[in-house]
Amino acid sequence: MNKPTLVIMAAGMGSRFGGNKQVTPVDDAGHIIIDFSIYDALRAGFGRVVCVIKPEMEADFHAAIGEGIARKADLRYAYQRLEALPEGFSVPEGRQKPWGTGHATLCALDEVDGPFAVINADDFYGRDAFRAAAEFLMAEGDENEHAMVGYNIENTLTENGSVSRGVCTGDGHGYLADITERTRIEPREGGAAYTEDGGESWTFIPAGTPVSMNLWAFRRGVLEAFPRLFEQFLRDDMPANPLKAEFYLPNVPKALIASGAAKVRLLTTGERWYGMTYREDAGKVREAIARMKEQGVYPERLWD
Repeated sequence: MNKPTLVIMAAGMGSRFGGNKQVTPVDDAGHIIIDFSIYDALRAGFGRVVCVIKPEMEADFHAAIGEGIARKADLRYAYQRLEALPEGFSVPEGRQKPWGTGHATLCALDEVDGPFAVINADDFYGRDAFRAAAEFLMAEGDENEHAMVGYNIENTLTENGSVSRGVCTGDGHGYLADITERTRIEPREGGAAYTEDGGESWTFIPAGTPVSMNLWAFRRGVLEAFPRLFEQFLRDDMPANPLKAEFYLPNVPKALIASGAAKVRLLTTGERWYGMTYREDAGKVREAIARMKEQGVYPERLWD
Protein backbone atom coordinates (compact mmCIF):
# COMPACT_ATOMS: atom_id res chain seq x y z
CA MET A 1 0.00 0.00 0.00
CA ASN A 2 0.99 3.64 -0.36
CA LYS A 3 2.75 5.26 2.54
CA PRO A 4 0.39 7.42 4.62
CA THR A 5 0.38 11.21 4.28
CA LEU A 6 1.13 13.64 7.09
CA VAL A 7 -1.01 16.80 7.10
CA ILE A 8 0.40 19.66 9.18
CA MET A 9 -1.96 22.47 10.17
CA ALA A 10 0.15 25.62 10.14
CA ALA A 11 -2.21 28.44 9.22
CA GLY A 12 -2.88 29.60 12.79
CA MET A 13 -2.08 33.15 13.73
CA GLY A 14 -0.27 32.30 16.97
CA SER A 15 -1.83 35.26 18.78
CA ARG A 16 -0.97 34.09 22.31
CA PHE A 17 2.62 33.47 21.30
CA GLY A 18 2.92 37.02 19.92
CA GLY A 19 4.43 36.15 16.55
CA ASN A 20 4.82 33.53 13.86
CA LYS A 21 5.69 30.67 16.19
CA GLN A 22 5.54 28.07 13.43
CA VAL A 23 8.88 29.30 12.04
CA THR A 24 10.64 30.05 15.35
CA PRO A 25 13.91 28.02 15.64
CA VAL A 26 14.09 25.60 18.58
CA ASP A 27 17.81 24.75 18.39
CA ASP A 28 21.12 26.28 17.35
CA ALA A 29 20.95 24.54 13.97
CA GLY A 30 17.86 26.57 13.07
CA HIS A 31 15.35 23.71 13.08
CA ILE A 32 11.71 24.50 13.81
CA ILE A 33 9.25 22.14 15.50
CA ILE A 34 7.88 21.03 12.13
CA ASP A 35 11.34 19.70 11.23
CA PHE A 36 11.22 17.27 14.14
CA SER A 37 7.64 16.22 13.40
CA ILE A 38 8.50 15.47 9.77
CA TYR A 39 11.75 13.71 10.73
CA ASP A 40 9.89 11.47 13.20
CA ALA A 41 7.05 10.85 10.74
CA LEU A 42 9.40 9.79 7.93
CA ARG A 43 11.22 7.41 10.27
CA ALA A 44 7.85 5.94 11.24
CA GLY A 45 6.87 5.25 7.61
CA PHE A 46 5.02 8.33 6.34
CA GLY A 47 5.69 9.47 2.78
CA ARG A 48 3.98 12.64 1.56
CA VAL A 49 3.88 15.77 3.74
CA VAL A 50 1.21 18.46 3.23
CA CYS A 51 1.61 21.79 5.04
CA VAL A 52 -1.62 23.79 5.34
CA ILE A 53 -0.74 27.47 5.40
CA LYS A 54 -2.13 30.86 4.56
CA PRO A 55 -1.07 31.96 1.06
CA GLU A 56 0.90 34.92 2.42
CA MET A 57 3.02 32.62 4.60
CA GLU A 58 4.44 30.58 1.72
CA ALA A 59 7.74 32.44 1.36
CA ASP A 60 8.51 32.16 5.10
CA PHE A 61 7.62 28.51 5.16
CA HIS A 62 9.64 27.71 2.08
CA ALA A 63 12.67 29.37 3.64
CA ALA A 64 12.15 27.74 7.03
CA ILE A 65 11.54 24.21 5.81
CA GLY A 66 14.36 24.39 3.26
CA GLU A 67 15.66 22.06 0.62
CA GLY A 68 16.50 19.27 3.05
CA ILE A 69 12.95 18.09 3.68
CA ALA A 70 12.03 18.31 0.00
CA ARG A 71 14.85 15.85 -0.73
CA LYS A 72 13.48 13.38 1.81
CA ALA A 73 9.73 13.62 1.31
CA ASP A 74 7.04 14.50 -1.19
CA LEU A 75 6.49 17.99 0.25
CA ARG A 76 3.37 19.88 -0.79
CA TYR A 77 1.41 22.94 0.28
CA ALA A 78 -2.31 23.49 0.71
CA TYR A 79 -3.86 26.88 1.42
CA GLN A 80 -6.49 27.73 3.99
CA ARG A 81 -8.42 30.63 2.54
CA LEU A 82 -11.36 32.31 4.23
CA GLU A 83 -13.28 32.25 0.96
CA ALA A 84 -12.77 28.49 0.45
CA LEU A 85 -16.44 27.68 1.00
CA PRO A 86 -18.88 25.29 -0.67
CA GLU A 87 -21.21 26.57 -3.35
CA GLY A 88 -24.05 28.64 -1.99
CA PHE A 89 -22.11 30.08 0.97
CA SER A 90 -20.18 33.34 1.32
CA VAL A 91 -17.91 34.92 3.92
CA PRO A 92 -19.99 36.91 6.45
CA GLU A 93 -19.35 40.64 6.32
CA GLY A 94 -16.57 41.54 8.76
CA ARG A 95 -15.31 37.97 9.21
CA GLN A 96 -11.50 37.72 9.42
CA LYS A 97 -11.00 34.68 11.65
CA PRO A 98 -10.11 31.40 9.87
CA TRP A 99 -12.76 28.68 9.85
CA GLY A 100 -10.87 26.38 12.22
CA THR A 101 -8.85 23.17 12.27
CA GLY A 102 -11.54 21.07 10.60
CA HIS A 103 -11.58 23.49 7.69
CA ALA A 104 -7.75 23.45 7.56
CA THR A 105 -7.84 19.67 7.19
CA LEU A 106 -10.55 19.93 4.54
CA CYS A 107 -8.34 22.32 2.54
CA ALA A 108 -5.58 19.67 2.45
CA LEU A 109 -7.69 16.81 1.12
CA ASP A 110 -6.97 17.53 -2.56
CA GLU A 111 -3.36 16.54 -1.78
CA VAL A 112 -4.38 13.33 0.04
CA ASP A 113 -4.86 10.08 -1.86
CA GLY A 114 -4.98 7.52 0.94
CA PRO A 115 -4.73 7.15 4.71
CA PHE A 116 -3.41 10.23 6.49
CA ALA A 117 -2.59 11.71 9.86
CA VAL A 118 -3.17 15.30 10.99
CA ILE A 119 -1.07 17.31 13.47
CA ASN A 120 -0.57 20.89 14.65
CA ALA A 121 2.48 22.75 13.39
CA ASP A 122 3.55 24.13 16.74
CA ASP A 123 3.36 20.96 18.86
CA PHE A 124 6.19 18.49 19.45
CA TYR A 125 4.68 15.00 19.51
CA GLY A 126 7.65 12.62 19.87
CA ARG A 127 8.67 9.66 17.74
CA ASP A 128 6.56 7.06 19.58
CA ALA A 129 3.38 8.97 18.72
CA PHE A 130 4.18 8.92 15.00
CA ARG A 131 5.10 5.23 15.21
CA ALA A 132 1.69 4.44 16.71
CA ALA A 133 -0.15 6.46 14.04
CA ALA A 134 1.86 4.98 11.16
CA GLU A 135 1.44 1.39 12.36
CA PHE A 136 -2.31 1.90 12.58
CA LEU A 137 -2.58 3.46 9.11
CA MET A 138 -0.38 0.87 7.41
CA ALA A 139 -2.25 -2.07 8.91
CA GLU A 140 -5.23 -3.65 7.20
CA GLY A 141 -8.51 -2.44 8.64
CA ASP A 142 -12.01 -1.12 8.15
CA GLU A 143 -12.04 2.08 6.08
CA ASN A 144 -14.40 3.57 8.68
CA GLU A 145 -12.15 2.85 11.64
CA HIS A 146 -9.84 5.72 12.53
CA ALA A 147 -7.56 6.50 15.47
CA MET A 148 -6.41 9.22 17.80
CA VAL A 149 -3.10 9.23 19.67
CA GLY A 150 -3.87 10.33 23.23
CA TYR A 151 -1.42 11.80 25.73
CA ASN A 152 -1.53 11.61 29.50
CA ILE A 153 -2.80 14.99 30.57
CA GLU A 154 0.11 15.63 32.96
CA ASN A 155 2.47 15.38 29.95
CA THR A 156 0.74 18.17 28.03
CA LEU A 157 0.76 21.16 30.37
CA THR A 158 2.78 24.36 30.59
CA GLU A 159 3.82 26.31 33.66
CA ASN A 160 3.29 29.57 31.78
CA GLY A 161 -0.50 29.60 31.66
CA SER A 162 -3.59 27.60 30.87
CA VAL A 163 -4.09 25.33 27.86
CA SER A 164 -7.02 23.95 25.89
CA ARG A 165 -7.28 20.19 25.58
CA GLY A 166 -9.80 17.69 24.32
CA VAL A 167 -10.38 15.42 27.35
CA CYS A 168 -11.09 11.89 26.15
CA THR A 169 -13.40 9.20 27.45
CA GLY A 170 -12.80 5.61 26.38
CA ASP A 171 -15.48 2.95 25.90
CA GLY A 172 -13.59 0.32 27.86
CA HIS A 173 -12.70 -1.63 24.71
CA GLY A 174 -9.90 0.52 23.30
CA TYR A 175 -12.08 2.98 21.41
CA LEU A 176 -12.91 6.65 21.91
CA ALA A 177 -16.39 7.17 23.32
CA ASP A 178 -16.37 10.97 23.58
CA ILE A 179 -14.09 13.98 23.59
CA THR A 180 -14.87 17.21 25.44
CA GLU A 181 -12.98 20.42 24.81
CA ARG A 182 -11.86 22.16 28.00
CA THR A 183 -10.55 25.62 27.24
CA ARG A 184 -8.79 26.48 30.51
CA ILE A 185 -6.71 23.71 32.06
CA GLU A 186 -3.89 24.28 34.55
CA PRO A 187 -1.43 21.94 36.32
CA ARG A 188 -2.30 20.51 39.73
CA GLU A 189 -0.60 18.04 42.05
CA GLY A 190 -1.49 14.58 40.75
CA GLY A 191 -2.92 15.83 37.46
CA ALA A 192 -4.68 18.98 36.30
CA ALA A 193 -7.88 20.96 36.76
CA TYR A 194 -10.20 22.93 34.50
CA THR A 195 -12.58 25.81 35.07
CA GLU A 196 -15.61 26.96 33.11
CA ASP A 197 -16.55 29.96 35.25
CA GLY A 198 -13.45 32.14 35.14
CA GLY A 199 -11.68 30.37 37.97
CA GLU A 200 -14.38 30.51 40.64
CA SER A 201 -14.54 26.70 40.70
CA TRP A 202 -12.24 23.97 39.40
CA THR A 203 -12.78 20.34 38.41
CA PHE A 204 -9.88 17.96 38.98
CA ILE A 205 -8.58 15.72 36.17
CA PRO A 206 -6.41 12.86 37.46
CA ALA A 207 -3.01 12.03 35.99
CA GLY A 208 -3.22 9.41 33.27
CA THR A 209 -6.40 10.84 31.75
CA PRO A 210 -5.94 10.78 27.95
CA VAL A 211 -6.26 14.07 26.09
CA SER A 212 -6.11 14.97 22.44
CA MET A 213 -3.24 16.97 20.99
CA ASN A 214 -4.86 16.83 17.54
CA LEU A 215 -2.89 13.81 16.34
CA TRP A 216 -5.53 11.97 14.33
CA ALA A 217 -5.07 9.02 11.99
CA PHE A 218 -7.76 8.71 9.32
CA ARG A 219 -8.51 6.03 6.77
CA ARG A 220 -10.19 6.81 3.45
CA GLY A 221 -13.71 6.44 4.79
CA VAL A 222 -13.46 9.87 6.45
CA LEU A 223 -12.93 11.81 3.22
CA GLU A 224 -16.59 12.37 2.42
CA ALA A 225 -17.37 13.39 6.00
CA PHE A 226 -15.27 16.56 6.04
CA PRO A 227 -17.10 18.49 3.27
CA ARG A 228 -20.50 17.21 4.41
CA LEU A 229 -19.99 18.18 8.06
CA PHE A 230 -18.42 21.54 7.18
CA GLU A 231 -21.46 22.41 5.10
CA GLN A 232 -23.67 21.34 7.99
CA PHE A 233 -21.64 23.61 10.31
CA LEU A 234 -22.07 26.58 7.95
CA ARG A 235 -25.78 25.97 7.68
CA ASP A 236 -26.67 25.13 11.29
CA ASP A 237 -23.99 26.53 13.63
CA MET A 238 -22.19 29.44 12.00
CA PRO A 239 -25.21 31.83 11.77
CA ALA A 240 -25.34 32.13 15.58
CA ASN A 241 -21.79 33.54 15.66
CA PRO A 242 -20.86 34.48 12.08
CA LEU A 243 -17.63 36.33 12.95
CA LYS A 244 -16.01 33.78 15.26
CA ALA A 245 -17.64 30.35 14.96
CA GLU A 246 -15.11 27.63 14.06
CA PHE A 247 -15.31 24.15 12.58
CA TYR A 248 -12.96 22.15 14.81
CA LEU A 249 -11.22 18.98 13.64
CA PRO A 250 -12.47 16.84 16.59
CA ASN A 251 -16.05 17.67 15.54
CA VAL A 252 -15.66 15.27 12.61
CA PRO A 253 -14.73 12.06 14.45
CA LYS A 254 -17.06 13.04 17.30
CA ALA A 255 -19.99 13.28 14.88
CA LEU A 256 -19.06 9.99 13.22
CA ILE A 257 -18.89 8.23 16.59
CA ALA A 258 -22.23 9.68 17.69
CA SER A 259 -23.97 8.57 14.49
CA GLY A 260 -22.39 5.11 14.52
CA ALA A 261 -20.83 5.76 11.10
CA ALA A 262 -17.27 5.14 12.33
CA LYS A 263 -15.18 4.00 15.27
CA VAL A 264 -12.05 5.73 16.58
CA ARG A 265 -9.38 3.64 18.25
CA LEU A 266 -7.84 5.38 21.27
CA LEU A 267 -4.09 4.86 20.98
CA THR A 268 -1.87 6.05 23.81
CA THR A 269 1.69 7.27 24.14
CA GLY A 270 3.92 8.05 27.08
CA GLU A 271 5.62 10.84 25.12
CA ARG A 272 5.97 14.28 26.68
CA TRP A 273 4.37 17.06 24.67
CA TYR A 274 6.31 20.26 24.06
CA GLY A 275 4.85 23.34 22.46
CA MET A 276 4.96 27.09 22.27
CA THR A 277 1.52 28.18 23.36
CA TYR A 278 3.22 31.13 25.06
CA ARG A 279 6.47 32.87 24.17
CA GLU A 280 7.91 31.84 27.55
CA ASP A 281 7.58 28.19 26.48
CA ALA A 282 10.32 28.57 23.86
CA GLY A 283 13.15 28.09 26.38
CA LYS A 284 11.69 24.81 27.66
CA VAL A 285 11.35 23.50 24.13
CA ARG A 286 14.97 24.33 23.34
CA GLU A 287 16.14 22.61 26.54
CA ALA A 288 14.14 19.49 25.72
CA ILE A 289 15.47 19.32 22.15
CA ALA A 290 19.05 19.75 23.38
CA ARG A 291 18.56 16.97 25.92
CA MET A 292 17.18 14.58 23.30
CA LYS A 293 20.12 15.30 21.01
CA GLU A 294 22.51 14.48 23.85
CA GLN A 295 20.65 11.19 24.32
CA GLY A 296 21.02 10.35 20.63
CA VAL A 297 17.33 10.63 19.78
CA TYR A 298 18.11 13.21 17.08
CA PRO A 299 21.27 14.14 15.18
CA GLU A 300 22.58 17.68 15.43
CA ARG A 301 21.40 18.42 11.88
CA LEU A 302 18.32 16.51 10.80
CA TRP A 303 18.59 16.76 7.04
CA ASP A 304 22.33 16.27 6.39
